[in-house]
Amino acid sequence: MFNKHPKGLIAASFANLGERFGFYTMMAILVLFLQAKFGLDGKEAGLIYSTFYFSIYILALIGGIIADRTRNYKGTIFAGIVLMAIGYLMLAIPSPTPVANKTLFLVITCAALFVIAFGNGLFKGNLQALVGQMYDNPQYSSMRDSGFSLFYMFINVGAIFAPFAAVGVRNWWLSTFGYNYDADLPALCHGHLAGTLTPEAVDTYSALAAKATISGTPVTDMTVFANEYLNVFTTGFHYAFGVAILAMALSLVIFVINRKKFPDPSKKVAAKAGDATIVEMSAQEVRQRMYALFAVFGVVIFFWFSFHQNGLTLTYFAKEYTDLNLFGMAISAELFQSLNPIFVVSLTPVIMAVFAAQRAKGKEPSTPRKIAIGMGIAATGFLIMAIGSYVSNLPMHKDIIALGTSPVKVTPLLLMVTYLILTVAELYISPLGISFVSKVAPPKYQGIMQGGWLGATAIGNQLLVIGAILYESIPIWMTWTVFVVACCISMFTMLFMLKWLEKVAK
Repeated sequence: MFNKHPKGLIAASFANLGERFGFYTMMAILVLFLQAKFGLDGKEAGLIYSTFYFSIYILALIGGIIADRTRNYKGTIFAGIVLMAIGYLMLAIPSPTPVANKTLFLVITCAALFVIAFGNGLFKGNLQALVGQMYDNPQYSSMRDSGFSLFYMFINVGAIFAPFAAVGVRNWWLSTFGYNYDADLPALCHGHLAGTLTPEAVDTYSALAAKATISGTPVTDMTVFANEYLNVFTTGFHYAFGVAILAMALSLVIFVINRKKFPDPSKKVAAKAGDATIVEMSAQEVRQRMYALFAVFGVVIFFWFSFHQNGLTLTYFAKEYTDLNLFGMAISAELFQSLNPIFVVSLTPVIMAVFAAQRAKGKEPSTPRKIAIGMGIAATGFLIMAIGSYVSNLPMHKDIIALGTSPVKVTPLLLMVTYLILTVAELYISPLGISFVSKVAPPKYQGIMQGGWLGATAIGNQLLVIGAILYESIPIWMTWTVFVVACCISMFTMLFMLKWLEKVAK
């Protein structure tokens, strides 16, 4: 699989694997942690989540500037790993729930998220720049798209197990104190303590509380139960964040051991007759390449605004509208987050085989065309969610809040199929978008342009909160329809610019 690729690709992939394990351990539970810890509604938690996701990617632009200015890419990556570990440590330290001072602890939590985001900004784009540099050698240049697909696949191996680790630690901590997991209980506990539950929701709370005790002992004091369940539930989440620290340590060790195998993007090299020569470009060519990159950055904003709903509104949907029972086995809402990386790892060889077959026939689509195809596939995924939600006649979010739970629950297969389709779309867009940037970016702007790709992702991520607002304000099927439209806008815009982008990329 790696035979035709540079040796440094394996090391870079495994260095990122550890970081992604830690990151997705946190992302699998972040929005649910914010709601359980602080009693936030979907809009409030969504604002923090989208701002954090924005910060991760916009700070990658800053990370690229720092690396380009200092010419110390490896040192910048090293500092990023250390900062992320510090941020996870801040989240991992338990504090009592319900919190005594909500504002103070929210500030501490947001500060920890900023540290993680800044560390990620130093790490992510610059490691991608290292990988791109490996394929500037003419010996490997034809394998650039495949190389980034492999890189993307291997880093998702870590993301596969992250949700299971987070859920395992949280549920283990619950069981240690004699409780079962229930997705609806944290919100009901907060509602009980605040005195905001409707009579219907009070009945639901009493019934679920009785089922949540492993011993089957009747709950006599609902206030005591609310305090204890929330404290145990969120402490389990705190310890789950601690798993991310171990993952960062693994990533750090792999990076340090293999750092000599990585090229230095500050010295963009083209192999020619065994001698290294610096690639020179005219000012006009540099401008054309930059214009093309910024055009693609602008288009993919709409895709990321839709795709990254997997950690927000799709997670809300899993918690509130989905029957958490798969073939007779109880599951947790967080586990749906493992579907995307599972599909990435399993489908990457398939997609690569498709590209290889097309390449052999001389019919492989250009990278910009692949990106446009991916956006159309993503629209199909959200269309399935819209149809499934409409046919199931799901109630408005305000109605399930009044009742304490949704009277209608859809099969988990709906989300599973959607994640499958969205992953295929991702494989056509994300690794190939990174590949496109590494190929088109002028040599002296490699780091900052990788940061630019992530910066465009950041803007799309900041818009995620719109999804949370729509989710709580309009029929759920209409929310998914908005994302169908967003993905279609991206696809048609890419197709309109296709010939120009293909010309610039040659």
